[in-house]
Amino acid sequence: MNAAIRSIVRVGLQRGLRMVGVHHGYSGLIAGDFIELRAFSVSNIIQRGGTMLKTDRSKEFRTPEGRQRAADQMRRIGLDALIVLGGNGTFQGGHIFSTEHNIPIVGVPSTIDNDLYGTDWTIGYDTAVNTAIYNIDKIRDTADALERTFYIEVMGRATGFIALDVGLASGAEYISIPEKETKLEVLLELFNRQRVTKRSNIIIVAEGEDEGGAMNLAQRVKAANGMDYRVTILGHIQRGGSPTARDRILASRLGAFAVDTIIAGGRSTMVGEMNGHLETVPLIDSFTKSKTIDGALIELSDLLSM
Repeated sequence: MNAAIRSIVRVGLQRGLRMVGVHHGYSGLIAGDFIELRAFSVSNIIQRGGTMLKTDRSKEFRTPEGRQRAADQMRRIGLDALIVLGGNGTFQGGHIFSTEHNIPIVGVPSTIDNDLYGTDWTIGYDTAVNTAIYNIDKIRDTADALERTFYIEVMGRATGFIALDVGLASGAEYISIPEKETKLEVLLELFNRQRVTKRSNIIIVAEGEDEGGAMNLAQRVKAANGMDYRVTILGHIQRGGSPTARDRILASRLGAFAVDTIIAGGRSTMVGEMNGHLETVPLIDSFTKSKTIDGALIELSDLLSM
């Protein structure tokens, strides 16, 4: 998110706007935790993960009273528009806030899950995928040396975008995602075919797949065929670290476009990148419409696991 913040601030200043940051997301908006931002305020942050403004999950903002206090704080210091960075929950709150208080809000999609409708890529997704691949490559060395199967769980409670890309790029023998039923018999047959020629395997599991995660899937397989295993849950390691070049460029483009969208009169809108072009969609569409996973990639993963 830092690359996006940097772009928003510097483009906004170039456009003659006053730029104010809000610490700790909607909680900070309610508390009036504001900071004036200058060009130097966002120096030397593009290479850093996370967000210099910090973030928070605000229960109070989910109430009309909390949102009223946030609107009062904005008006108190003369803020007339808001750019929010985040995912599903952030955008739901932003849409309600914009509708209730007639405040222009533009959303910049920033979530490693890549599950927002209206953009091909979300900020942080490419970094999360590459971080996972980097660690899985190391695990494969161990799996090969020990001739053992490793089940590796990656993030993705509702979608398999991370798992599918990570699995394909790391050469996984099987990928389990929420969008596709995990068929135990297919996995068992795969192991049976490889029993003589191949003793190590990498199985990528999205945390939200239908078997209940990597540990449950591994235990079910062992109960069926007795095959030993190891489980690695990558967890929040995927959410941090220095962002990739792709993420930095995407964040810079979307941040600048968000400023220009506000200036052009955007109200409750999300900016995104579709087929290489900058686009806008209603903010409500980003979390009410479904973004589907590429079926061709699922088919490819099945072919490559044979």
